Amino acid sequence: MEMTVDLYDGVTIAGPKGRIDTAGAGPFADQLADQIRAGARNLLIDLQQVLYISSAGIRALLITARLIDQHQGKLVLSGISPEIMRVFAMGGMTSVFTICPTREDGVRIARGN
Repeated sequence: MEMTVDLYDGVTIAGPKGRIDTAGAGPFADQLADQIRAGARNLLIDLQQVLYISSAGIRALLITARLIDQHQGKLVLSGISPEIMRVFAMGGMTSVFTICPTREDGVRIARGN
């Protein structure tokens, strides 16, 4: 699993690509944790280029949410495809995460506007 990381208007934007499955979930969580430990407090994870997410991938997001809460930060998800949104809905995760349809909306919410 590949991931880009950008900083835009005070928001760290992580853009994973491909599949966040059992093999990729650990490195994904580690990369996000590294960003938080490096000072990211407003974190947007843009899932637009994610083709598949397993329960291990959702667990990685939950771990990231817990870590950013410990650092008094904010986590927002955006760009979730209808297929992946169904996975989130089946697992009851739509009420756990702040989810925005677009990256622009996600940046605005992550900044607190």
